[in-house]
Amino acid sequence: MTEAPYRPTNARYRPETGCAASAGRRGDLLAASAPPAERWLLIECRDAWPRDALTALHRSDPPSVEEEPTSERASAEGKPTSEPASADETPTSEPASARGDSAAAEGLRGVRRAGGVGADDIGAQVARLCAAMGCRPVLIRRYGRHDRNAPRRWAFVDSRPGQESIRWGELPGDEHLLDVLTGKDQGTPSTEPVYLVCTHGRHDACCAVWGRPAAAALAAAYPDRTWECSHVGGDRFAPNVVLLPHSLFYGHVPPSRVAELATRYEDGLIVLEFFRGSGAFPPHVQAAQHFARAAGYSLAVDALRPIAIHQLAPNTWHVRLATHPQTQLPSHAATGRRDRASGVLASPTASVPPDQAANQASVDVITVEVAAHLVTIDGAMTCASKAPGRVRQFTLISQIHAA
Repeated sequence: MTEAPYRPTNARYRPETGCAASAGRRGDLLAASAPPAERWLLIECRDAWPRDALTALHRSDPPSVEEEPTSERASAEGKPTSEPASADETPTSEPASARGDSAAAEGLRGVRRAGGVGADDIGAQVARLCAAMGCRPVLIRRYGRHDRNAPRRWAFVDSRPGQESIRWGELPGDEHLLDVLTGKDQGTPSTEPVYLVCTHGRHDACCAVWGRPAAAALAAAYPDRTWECSHVGGDRFAPNVVLLPHSLFYGHVPPSRVAELATRYEDGLIVLEFFRGSGAFPPHVQAAQHFARAAGYSLAVDALRPIAIHQLAPNTWHVRLATHPQTQLPSHAATGRRDRASGVLASPTASVPPDQAANQASVDVITVEVAAHLVTIDGAMTCASKAPGRVRQFTLISQIHAA
């Protein structure tokens, strides 16, 4: 089912003046804007998606009086915060360090203590458990028509470096998600990647207007791997694409180029031109990786992982990255630009000379120092917000060097 796009109050939406088109004309920087996403819960939902996606979840049958005292399907406190904003708009929290089962159990205990929401409010319970686990819940659906009689599915994705995995299972009812989050249903492991395209029009009209053509193009090339999804953060970067399990975020991806992202991902490579960062890493690490790749270091998905991070000041970091042998830059990433207002590097400014590439290939560890700044942008960050907006951007403090 296709829902009507959300439109800002007292305003008529026009794609050419929406937040995504405006951000594109301004040249808003994509780098280091991926929101935190170490884990994902994908929930197939074929009904229309409301603005707050998890409010679409409902209990199949009301809990019995006998079930409630001992059931783990307890009540949650307050309205779920199911859709965290982009990393450049809100501070990130510390990532969870374990599988999440213990955190989920503690979340359930907190749900029991909190009260205030009925036991049939599945969306609130899922939101609370996911928050305890550092997990990002999103609704998913196939592009175009689909068989509504086929069983719905769920997937749990671990995007933590070195632990990347995807597990799928059937979803008999939305309350079953509580069993998934507490580890009662482990699902079936899958080696197939998952490609998400945000088309959540009720959250922001730009996501639907720009996302659906991208979803159509990607589904045409990879029908079994492609899903439309609800809000993932960064509406102004629509169309937003996420490649799992590595939690790779891309923005402003034209339909003619979207299949290329998946093809390069199959080859273990990143397309820097549209890359926002990996949600498996905090923004300052994303920034360090971006500047390293812009300087000609590896575009391999598994390269440039942090081995040490030192915070030198409240907004300054010293990041040591482990490198891999140099991967040749694709031709479209060889020409770059700088933001006119801030001078922040947005993509590579030149191809890497052969002698420099050879030197980089022999380096095992590099050091990158980055600083974060809040920048005021004369524009709205979403179609429902008002200008000006404030976003976090990063600068490279000193020349990248071998550690």
